[in-house]
Amino acid sequence: MPKIKVKTKKSAAKRYRITKNGKVLFSKMGRRHILTKKSSKRKRKLRKLDVLKSCEVKRARKLLPYA
Repeated sequence: MPKIKVKTKKSAAKRYRITKNGKVLFSKMGRRHILTKKSSKRKRKLRKLDVLKSCEVKRARKLLPYA
């Protein structure tokens, strides 16, 4: 009997990106709207991707079996 393929959770695929070293990257929240009251420094820091905490990496990897 052939091995069953595991489906990728598309919502997770849109949110996370996995690096070659196995780190999980995600984009920070708070940069969609209501940007006028936020300082330039704050908006600039929100541009960068952030590394997911080690306690949540296991959950993210389960959602992305082929990443």
